[in-house]
Amino acid sequence: MSTNLVEVEDLSVNFVTRESNVRAVNGVSFTMAPGEVMCMLGESGSGKSVTMRALMRLLPPKRSVITGKIRVAGQDVLAMDEKALRRMRGSTVSMIFQEPMTAFDPVARVGDQIAEVVALHRGVSHKEGRQRALDLFDLVRIPSAQRRLDAYPHELSGGLRQRAMIALALSCEPKLLLADEPTTALDATVQIQVLILLRRLQQELGMSVIFVTHDLGVAAEIADRVAVMYAGRVVETGTVRDVLRNPQHPYTAGLLASTVHDQPRDQELKTIPGAPPDMRRLPPGCSFAPRCPKMIAECNAGSPPPVSPAPGRIVRCIRTDAPAFA
Repeated sequence: MSTNLVEVEDLSVNFVTRESNVRAVNGVSFTMAPGEVMCMLGESGSGKSVTMRALMRLLPPKRSVITGKIRVAGQDVLAMDEKALRRMRGSTVSMIFQEPMTAFDPVARVGDQIAEVVALHRGVSHKEGRQRALDLFDLVRIPSAQRRLDAYPHELSGGLRQRAMIALALSCEPKLLLADEPTTALDATVQIQVLILLRRLQQELGMSVIFVTHDLGVAAEIADRVAVMYAGRVVETGTVRDVLRNPQHPYTAGLLASTVHDQPRDQELKTIPGAPPDMRRLPPGCSFAPRCPKMIAECNAGSPPPVSPAPGRIVRCIRTDAPAFA
């Protein structure tokens, strides 16, 4: 019997319309142990958020086709009916969205929204749900917690809304927390506070966390393991230390070279040339080949298979002999 909390195998997501077929996620596979924190890195449009939403079946069913396998806490997510999905969402898997203002109901008090979730999943009264919401506000260190329970979302600052969103996500003690760029809309000081809070809560509660970001500094601070995505595929995985210090895929190396993190002050930042591929018409070979300085003819022959250049590392590249981004 598997000891992994999360098992994703050959996950693909297509968005189908009359005009096109967008291949947003293409053969993603990974596992997560209980209590592990994994960061998904990559440019906008690389498939990170779509992968997260697929784990909870939050994608529009009429326009999305999901194939592969997703198991969370021993449950086959893709085989669940709507009733089972409602039970799973919030209690087994919960999500912190990028913009809490659009995640909360704007015409209901924040405390009542959290109480409703607790009452639904725990079978308790609304009064008990409100008490749970108050306890959670104290847990995430919202000042004047009792007064903030009766606030509407627009009456809270961005940082307080995000803390309230975290409280909502933790209300039923999920085993897996999905955090979809939860600090993007916040200023730098509040970002640091929220990151420290998330890491502390993860350690105290023993949750597994998947953290979506394009910020390498965030990954270095919060993650145990990193999965780098490009064009809907995971192109490199490994421990955060190994991946950020010794990238094996040219795309990962390009991301590191194009950030100010750990770069000398007088050194000009490098950029990755070109643009990500059109997800409606992916190239036949490696999707990164048109932008890669290490590209050779074989890169266009077919999608590179995953290789393991070191224990615990997986890379989709045939040029692991020349990984540096030049």
